[in-house]
Amino acid sequence: MHLIMILIVLAFAWLLRTIDLPKTGNWTTRTYQTLLLFLFPPLLLLTTSFALICMGSSGQMMGLQVGWLGYLLALSFLGFSGVKFWQLIGEGLHTVSEIRSYPVQKLKGKNCRIFASEIPYSALIGFWQPELVVSQGLLNSLTPDRLDAVIAHEEAHYYYRDTFWFFWLGWLRSITFWLPNTEKLWQELLILRELRADNWAAKIVDPLTLAESLLLVVSQPVMSLNFAVEFSAVAPLNRLNERIEALLTTDKIKYKINWWSWIWLVFVLLPLAVIPLHN
Repeated sequence: MHLIMILIVLAFAWLLRTIDLPKTGNWTTRTYQTLLLFLFPPLLLLTTSFALICMGSSGQMMGLQVGWLGYLLALSFLGFSGVKFWQLIGEGLHTVSEIRSYPVQKLKGKNCRIFASEIPYSALIGFWQPELVVSQGLLNSLTPDRLDAVIAHEEAHYYYRDTFWFFWLGWLRSITFWLPNTEKLWQELLILRELRADNWAAKIVDPLTLAESLLLVVSQPVMSLNFAVEFSAVAPLNRLNERIEALLTTDKIKYKINWWSWIWLVFVLLPLAVIPLHN
């Protein structure tokens, strides 16, 4: 019976991931729909595995005998997920420890870590309380108003705690890399994250200056650091155009939190409801 349950959940997760990404609607709707397609399958797999572990490898469920195979599959998935989690934690702590060796400099009244590189680069690195890291090349190549725009963009990521939330999203990505459209959904979440940060920053600095800074930074070679919410998100050129058009449009993006949009999370817990059916 446990094996049947696993196959049903796997089939549902696979089918859900084959749904095309939303191409219409406002930014808030796109974000919630993308998060649904990205989050539901791994969360359902995790709760199902946890439920099977709780029920054990012996006994009956709904009159059908359970066995070791389903139990071992659930245990293997939870074990794999745990290994990936601690691996990401270790990489994150190593990165945080490394950037704390960089010298601190005040920029616009904020403490920033400066590292020696001629490539313009800025990022927030950390978990709940990330630190701003910028390259010397960024300081050398940007005018004061453009530097203000870059810092405002990073402040937006701090405001939304993007480094923290994308750590968890990155973990779910790593444990379901084998599901269809995982990478496509991940890239969509990245661009939506950047669009939101651009929109927030555009309320503080001139949108045109922010767009100019964006073009300047993304035209440089890409640097990648763990847990870096990068100003220059790695995205195809057409997605860069999307960010610039959003910045220059007269109709500003409006983000509204609709808690009813998260009601589907209740269904993720359904596998736990079958635990009493096991005896």
